Amino acid sequence: MKKSKSSHQWLREHEDDEFVKRARIEGYRSRASFKLLEIKEKFNLLRRGDCVVDLGAAPGGWSQVAARSVGDKGKVIALDLLEMPPIEGVTIIQGDFTEEAPFDRLMAQIKESPVDLVISDMAPNLSGMKHIDQPRSVYLGELAIHLCDSVLRKNGNLVSKCFEGEGINDIRQMLRDRFSRVVNFKPKASRDKSREIYLVGLGHKAHPSG
Repeated sequence: MKKSKSSHQWLREHEDDEFVKRARIEGYRSRASFKLLEIKEKFNLLRRGDCVVDLGAAPGGWSQVAARSVGDKGKVIALDLLEMPPIEGVTIIQGDFTEEAPFDRLMAQIKESPVDLVISDMAPNLSGMKHIDQPRSVYLGELAIHLCDSVLRKNGNLVSKCFEGEGINDIRQMLRDRFSRVVNFKPKASRDKSREIYLVGLGHKAHPSG
């Protein structure tokens, strides 16, 4: 099938992208790794020895950053609906974490390791129709927050992708109810045309069991 002019343009822009080139050189699976690296530096996250849960982890760029950051003493658990090739230092759980079996596997992994950080780069399969895509994005943000209610330790942190639009203020309020500080952040590696932002919740206010 002949590629459209827009497809050729996207491929050309992708190949010329600074972060795509850097990802290949530095051994990361996706350019998204550099978003998390910038967030890590900005907010002093992903410390040695941390326990990290990565939601929507495939293809694994964020899990790679997390594993390299927390080191041998840390733990990274990656969850995604899609199958993902192994990453050294990462436990991969394939499945929907809102379902019982994957959730139980996650809880077994963190039984003796309080979670310091939840990271979520989850995004819906985009239809191109904002009135459909935006509610789906908000729903995924809500899922990440509700998981924090179950697993994140007191004073733990959250990084969650969202799209600017209807419902985003509700997500921000949910975060303010749960975290001491909430910051909107758009990394340099986010594409200029993208509506994506990352909401960073710092200082989880209460232990899940409290």
